[in-house]
Amino acid sequence: QVQLVESGGGLVQAGGSLRLSCAASQRTFSSYNIGWFRQAPGKERESVAAITGSGSSTYYADSVKGRFTLSRDNAKNTVYLQMSSLKPEDTAVYYCAATRKPLYGGWYERRVIYDYWGQGTQVTVSS
Repeated sequence: QVQLVESGGGLVQAGGSLRLSCAASQRTFSSYNIGWFRQAPGKERESVAAITGSGSSTYYADSVKGRFTLSRDNAKNTVYLQMSSLKPEDTAVYYCAATRKPLYGGWYERRVIYDYWGQGTQVTVSS
């Protein structure tokens, strides 16, 4: 069982930055690939980005490429999502999720491959 806790959300003006964290309880954290998703009111949960267990590969949705950066510190059991140049359309609840299934081939976008989810953190970007 993996418990995930997101933090770092908040209110920021358009053009600003936030760094979200996803902290895990699992000692074998490095064996888990981590995905970030977001869900805006009235919309489906969508993939934002993902990172492999080693951190060697990252994947990003087109809507956030060049603005968001994923990294991880396996010694701290934490994944970081650095968000820059934020836009009002980035407003959503952000969730991290863990899986041991491979991410390549577009699978990182599929919610079904993730076995564990955090409770989410709210990000609000004002115009």
